Amino acid sequence: MQQKELLELKINACKVRRSILTGTFSAKCGHPGGSLSCTDALTYLYFKEMNIDPAQPEMESRDRFVLSKGHCAPGLYGVLARRGYFSEDEIPTLRKLGSRLQGHPCRNVAPGVDMSTGSLGQGVSVAVGMALGAKLKGENWRTYSLLGDGEISEGQVWEAAMFASAKGLTNMTIIVDNNNLQIDGTIEEVNSPYPIDEKFAAFGWNVINVADGNDMAQLDEAFQKAHACTDKPNAIIMKTLKGKGVSYMENKAAWHGKAPNQDEYDQGMSELNAELARLEAEYAAL
Repeated sequence: MQQKELLELKINACKVRRSILTGTFSAKCGHPGGSLSCTDALTYLYFKEMNIDPAQPEMESRDRFVLSKGHCAPGLYGVLARRGYFSEDEIPTLRKLGSRLQGHPCRNVAPGVDMSTGSLGQGVSVAVGMALGAKLKGENWRTYSLLGDGEISEGQVWEAAMFASAKGLTNMTIIVDNNNLQIDGTIEEVNSPYPIDEKFAAFGWNVINVADGNDMAQLDEAFQKAHACTDKPNAIIMKTLKGKGVSYMENKAAWHGKAPNQDEYDQGMSELNAELARLEAEYAAL
């Protein structure tokens, strides 16, 4: 990937992070930590990887995406708005009565949402069904799903993984956001899923490990490896930092489901604006 394209992705990711902060601050609730950790992957999917058209959100030939960890809707809404599915002016309506941007994605009201999610484990199961449907119909579109590392303690995830491999769903890619934290602490303390990569490999998936899932260049390399695999479904296991981009949220389980107050919002936005200015200056210098 060229440096210019790489910087464009980073700039968009930074703007999505500002949306996450704005949405959760306005709502006075929500899930900023896990939304921030998966921002780079969401940005890569919607700005680089997937075949989509915001002007035609129901286009039959589009690639499908399911946010299996549906509580991280602020990240999905941020990237959908940046991509042009709806105005960024809607971001402050997060979780408000009558808003299209509810606390978990709702396919019936939010443009660009392919599946209503929130009950952990169910999203990836539906995504597998989507991939099977495309196979049975002879369609070329692909299905992507993003899971949390705490979420994969759900047995339903492994039933879906087993089924996808058994049915040869080579048109399926999942991404596991391995930020190592969930609502009650580290995933080892709660119910360790490690080794995540070996488990997916044992279930018949092509496994791609990403040392830093908040690095666009590493994400690009991972997706290129996924494209090269034609005989298995793909599982991208990416190490990330919960709360990435907002210093006081980083690697803190407490920010799993808590909104920033005014001072915290101001500090976070100041940090993100400074990073955005740095990236834009670097882009302008090319």
